[in-house]
Amino acid sequence: MKSIAYGRQAIEQDDIDAVIKTLTGDFLTQGPKVKEFEEKFAAYVDSKYAVAVNNATSGLHLAVLALGLKKGERVITTPITFAASANCVRYVGGEVWFADIDKDSYLLSLESTRKLIESKPKGFFKGIIPVDFAGLPLNLEAFRKLADKHGLWIIEDACHAPGGSFTDSKGIVQKCGNGNYADVGIFSFHPVKHIACGEGGMLTTNSEKIYKKLTSLRTHGITKENMEENHGGWFYEMQELGYNYRLTDIQSALGITQLAKNKEGVARRNEIAIVYKEAFKSKIKFQSLGTGVVNAHHLFVIEVADRKGLYDHLKKQNIFAQIHYIPVHTLPYYKNIGYEGSDLINAENYYADCISLPMYPTLTNKEQNFVIEQVRTFING
Repeated sequence: MKSIAYGRQAIEQDDIDAVIKTLTGDFLTQGPKVKEFEEKFAAYVDSKYAVAVNNATSGLHLAVLALGLKKGERVITTPITFAASANCVRYVGGEVWFADIDKDSYLLSLESTRKLIESKPKGFFKGIIPVDFAGLPLNLEAFRKLADKHGLWIIEDACHAPGGSFTDSKGIVQKCGNGNYADVGIFSFHPVKHIACGEGGMLTTNSEKIYKKLTSLRTHGITKENMEENHGGWFYEMQELGYNYRLTDIQSALGITQLAKNKEGVARRNEIAIVYKEAFKSKIKFQSLGTGVVNAHHLFVIEVADRKGLYDHLKKQNIFAQIHYIPVHTLPYYKNIGYEGSDLINAENYYADCISLPMYPTLTNKEQNFVIEQVRTFING
């Protein structure tokens, strides 16, 4: 059996052809493919606007800037996420506060977040960055009600969840990143994600004001619109301090063809998840799924008592599982700035047992059955 990774990109001939066509065209960057990708992505998630960036971490940075986060201001996020979900707050000198996760969904706990907010004076926090962890969407309607009550903004980290959705209290299906309940959504196009651009990211929003701010900050704060003066066709102004966070046309061309296949990819991921669930039902704990929710299944996570033992056993069988994630508050950087000893018991218990099994659309039935067999062998051994 060849090696089986926890995640893998799928590049097909149409992806290659699209990139070659762009390489032989007039624009490698700042051309029409970027706009095309943005428009198609916005339509896919049902948002008004989309802004392509060079990676999701840059997108998170731009999001907190566009929402006006300042030095010393406080934002709540989950400890079970990639560090970038928290780091973006630190980039602008803000303070990160962690609420605990729900022990069954592994998502940021609404109740833990509520308790944390209500333990402080009104205005103490500025925003919340919940994460659609492993592809499972949060109920952002509930988080929006909480945020509105306390005057907070929401950035939805949907990097794991393009194609995911939940059903709100009115029975309306809400796609991840559609902007109906979050101020900004963030997606990632890293190769192990659903849509592979090599590197890349996308921000989505329904706010024209936020959209314009994001597009300005993405390109150095430079514009040719609404200028104070104009010396001619070459003239531009830098009106604020921005960054070079642009995505190229080459990557956008790849993103367009990858996006077109994501509906099919999510369906296949769910087929794989069903097989895992049937194999492990009543024997091994895995992420719970709420009613009316479509899990985009970037990951399939299980909990086992001897996680390292299983990890090492699978590796010997050429199965390269992964751990998602080391709780952010336990990383040395965060421990050194005062987060050591945080009372996040669900997150820490989860981390002690969690392991992500192979999950990607091109995983074959034979490969998945081999993974299941090896997990069962270890558990029953």
